[in-house]
Amino acid sequence: MTDDERLVKAARRLSESLSPGDLDHVLERITAAAVELIPDVDYASITIQRADGTLHTAAPTDELLCELDAAQYELQEGPCYEAAVTTSHVTSQDLANDERFPKYGAVAAAAGIHSQAGIRLYDVPGSGQGALNLYSRRPGTLGELGSLGALFADKSSTAIAYAHELAGEREASRTRESVGKAVGVTMERYEFTDERAFAFLTRLAQHHGVPLPVVADAIVSASRTRGDG
Repeated sequence: MTDDERLVKAARRLSESLSPGDLDHVLERITAAAVELIPDVDYASITIQRADGTLHTAAPTDELLCELDAAQYELQEGPCYEAAVTTSHVTSQDLANDERFPKYGAVAAAAGIHSQAGIRLYDVPGSGQGALNLYSRRPGTLGELGSLGALFADKSSTAIAYAHELAGEREASRTRESVGKAVGVTMERYEFTDERAFAFLTRLAQHHGVPLPVVADAIVSASRTRGDG
C-alpha cells in the first residue's frame, strides 16, 4: 500500500471511528484507531494535562501504558511528557540509548518498548492540553509519521474539541435545570416571585462564596430530604 493510499484509508477510518460522543468515547476511539491504522504502533494512550498542571492517562489500549506514562510523569521526561507539556511532536526510535531520556529510556526498554512518539492533540485555554502517545516494541520505528501523524492530530483535535463543547452544553443545561428547580422551591416556600427567588439564591451564593449551581443543588437536595420525611 502506498503512502497516499494509506492516508486515504486512514482518513476514511478516522471519520468512521470518531463519531460524536462524550469525551471518554472519543479518546478510546482515537487510541484504538492509532493502533489499527498507524504502522508499527503496538499500543497507544492519551496524556491529559489539566489546567492545574497535573497529568493523567486516558484511554490506554493496554494496562502496561499506565505504568509507562506514570513513570514519565514522575521523571518528567519521555515523549508523552514532552508532547503534553513542552512541545508539539517528539519521537524516539531507540529509547534504550536516547540521551534525552536516560532514566525513562531504561524503564521503557525493560518493559519491551523501544520506539515511541508523542503528538500534541489539543490545547484548550482553561481546560488543559492533550497528547497522543504511540508505542512500538521495535526499535527504529515511528520516526516518520509525516502526513499520517498530522492527519491524526487534526481529526482527533476536532473530535475532542467537539466532545468538550457537548460536555459544556450538557453542563449548562443541567445548571439551568437545577437553578430552575431551586427557584421553584424558593417561590413555594417563601411565596416569592420568580425574580425575588432568583435574587435570593444569588445573594446566598455570594454570601457563602460558592457558585450559584452549588446553592441550587443544595436547596433542591434539602427539599427532597424534607419531602422524604
